[in-house]
Amino acid sequence: MDNRMNYDLQDSDLSTVRAEASLVADETKRVFGRLSGEQVNWKPSEGEWSIGQCFDHLIISNRPYVQIFEEILAGRRRERVWERMPLLPRLFGRLLINTLHPDSGRKAKARPAFYPSRSHIAPAIITTFLEQQARLLRLMEGSGELDLDGITITSPVLRFVTYSLMDACRIIVVHEQNHFVQATRVTESQGFPG
Repeated sequence: MDNRMNYDLQDSDLSTVRAEASLVADETKRVFGRLSGEQVNWKPSEGEWSIGQCFDHLIISNRPYVQIFEEILAGRRRERVWERMPLLPRLFGRLLINTLHPDSGRKAKARPAFYPSRSHIAPAIITTFLEQQARLLRLMEGSGELDLDGITITSPVLRFVTYSLMDACRIIVVHEQNHFVQATRVTESQGFPG
């Protein structure tokens, strides 16, 4: 676990969220950047994810957010009717941020569309994650002039859940922190290949 990470992003501004996203990238490169294929694919038990599966899941989960940011920044996104409900976005955003952060004590189950690959994952998954993270950071930076709290999006995971684009930034990062901690625990498990 990285004690330098700030898991309390509930009310953090964009620059704090971006700093945490950068820290996730830096720590991912430092901790997992030189792992072998055997290490990336090793699991503590059959029911648990490998390091590769943690990062594959993050790449799959973050992909729709990249598209949402690109559409908003290009002015191509149209607001959906349920995104105009005044109270729901704040409620859902806070709930997800609290549920996903590493210290929550809750285990959120991934939806099948976001499951990682069950087959062998190449060590290059870490580089792929870092490239996607750099892209997300550029998109977050590019959205800095927008009213992120005033833009409501629909969750890529559950179509009836809406939250602000600012909460989407927070959700992305706490979700990444959660799986970074999970992947770190894999390296600390008994039997992890040296």
